[in-house]
Amino acid sequence: MPVKVVVGAQWGDEGKGKIVDLLSEQVDVVARYQGGPNAGHTVVIDGEETVLHQIPSGILWPHTTCIIGNGVVIDPDVLREEIEFLQQKGVNVEGRLLISHRAHLIMPYHRLLDSTREDASSADKKIGTTGRGIGPAYVDKYDRTGIRIVDLLNRDFLRKKIAFNIQEKNKILQQIYGSEKLDPEKIIADYVRFDKFIDEYVTDTSIYLNNAIDEKKNVLLEGAQGTMLDVDFGTYPFVTSSNPIAGGACVGLGVGPTKIDQVLGIVKAYTTRVGMGPFPTEFEPEFDEKMRELGDEFGATTGRPRRCGWFDAVVVKHAVRVSGLTSLAITKLDVLDTLEEIDICTAYKVGDKVISHYPAELWLQDTVEPVYETHPGWLAPTGEAKSFDTLPENARKYLRRIQELVNVGISIVSVGSDRKQTIFVD
Repeated sequence: MPVKVVVGAQWGDEGKGKIVDLLSEQVDVVARYQGGPNAGHTVVIDGEETVLHQIPSGILWPHTTCIIGNGVVIDPDVLREEIEFLQQKGVNVEGRLLISHRAHLIMPYHRLLDSTREDASSADKKIGTTGRGIGPAYVDKYDRTGIRIVDLLNRDFLRKKIAFNIQEKNKILQQIYGSEKLDPEKIIADYVRFDKFIDEYVTDTSIYLNNAIDEKKNVLLEGAQGTMLDVDFGTYPFVTSSNPIAGGACVGLGVGPTKIDQVLGIVKAYTTRVGMGPFPTEFEPEFDEKMRELGDEFGATTGRPRRCGWFDAVVVKHAVRVSGLTSLAITKLDVLDTLEEIDICTAYKVGDKVISHYPAELWLQDTVEPVYETHPGWLAPTGEAKSFDTLPENARKYLRRIQELVNVGISIVSVGSDRKQTIFVD
């Protein structure tokens, strides 16, 4: 490899879980660098589906060490359940899962603030949060009041910090939202128990990861969500609270940029997004429903229906630029097998102007008109294809056109959810 970053190049849900799982067969270390338990990574092995939220999907290979980096915000309950779930499946986690002592924790007041704020917002102010406390946890991180895993080591320090935070949060929750009052003693006791549970997994993961890189081990760095949900370069404010782009890997893991060799962008053969926010190529409702059923487009974490649209080359070119993508993995090509015609968005119209970049202005993102070119479908199954040459001719033309438009080569094509339904392109 030896050090590769895997980035979602659309609005998330591109199939990163499957690709990371596939690549992990040849990898020594997989490290997650941002996000929280709102990211569901789905892996299908011989028809059996496994959904992971915080632990990298590389954990399903017995030889791979998995890291949850300092840039991730961790929900103790979700992490405990996920570890126990893997152990019940016969997956050995001990000695193979490492958690950064600098990672921040999602607290009960974060979840409560997240859900009450969203519920109290008017329809036009909602951002489509999952209500899992991720945004408020990142707010506290940058407000320098967050609780880190390392804080659990000192009970007196932890008690003072939690008590101070809850005193402040209770005022907000009660006086602004009329919500329940939180009990600091119960929260402290819960997190002390969590400390005992995860003690064996906690270490300085930056040191471990840099040592692995210096030893020339194969290392994969994975992000959650996608480029268009990046807090700086996405469709702000309808974004996540961290940086899924490749640069996030450096700050989220404590790895210098000079140590990264490749950046793989994951894109669907069409486009989807969950929640609110601009979506230029979104289908009309009837066709949207059809594609949702064809692609089983429902969130792995929340079950929310995903909005569907045509492949947007403007979006992917944006991802190529801000993450420095060196290759692409195309997923869900098989979902397009039954379509007679397939559109690709090549640019946007803004009034009389045609633009080829994704605008920063929210009001333009909402009003741009996609410029489409139409391609003939292949009307043939692709799920059994074993090589690029065995794909239908029109499918190959479609993929080549995507390469031309975004100026990055395709290295992987996924033609189904199972591990085996994957083509590695020479």
